Amino acid sequence: MSKYDALFEDENDIFAGSPQSKFWDIIGIANDELVKDQMDRLLEKFTVMETLLSQQHGEEGLENIIKEYSFQNSTEVEYNKKSTYMEFTGEIVSRLDS
Repeated sequence: MSKYDALFEDENDIFAGSPQSKFWDIIGIANDELVKDQMDRLLEKFTVMETLLSQQHGEEGLENIIKEYSFQNSTEVEYNKKSTYMEFTGEIVSRLDS
């Protein structure tokens, strides 16, 4: 059970919206530098993962793996995507006062 399971029981009930909508709400009101820093962290993490996987599978192979995995595991991917939105929203909110 993920630490965010209870939040996904009713997607329309989570803080009056979905994890995705709340993320974009918070992004809209947060300090620009804070948002830029968080997005830079996200892109760095993505770039490292993409680089490591591309070295093993090549760029074209990586794209095929992503598409196939996403198709075959769509429920898990969607759930993890919501968890990631919640994680990043929490990180931004926790830094709003700093």
